[in-house]
Amino acid sequence: MACFIVPATGAVIAKVSTNLVKKKEKKVRIKEDHLPFSVKLSWLTRLLGGGSFLLAFEHLWHGEIVPWFPFLTAMKSPESSAEMVQEMATTGVAMLLLCLAVWGLMLLVTHQLEKKAFLALEAA
Repeated sequence: MACFIVPATGAVIAKVSTNLVKKKEKKVRIKEDHLPFSVKLSWLTRLLGGGSFLLAFEHLWHGEIVPWFPFLTAMKSPESSAEMVQEMATTGVAMLLLCLAVWGLMLLVTHQLEKKAFLALEAA
């Protein structure tokens, strides 16, 4: 019903954070042997934004999102609104945590590759 709202909110927060980090990175000199953290944050933004978009499309496809107010069919009655909040708290949060876990794995792999490249440069 509205589980896509939770990761979409995460994507907005990640995008704002990316812009703030980019501004700070411009002021501070960054090591050339590492990817800037703003690039890594943009990966999270894309993960969350892409997943949210696909979920929103799926909800639109099934008629759960409509082009008239209140836009979500689950908001027609208090009972369905409670069900919608429950779905956001379970499925939406689970999707957000899964995206964060995948991003964390991406960071670990990137760190290992950067370390390996740095050691290869030192040896040369």
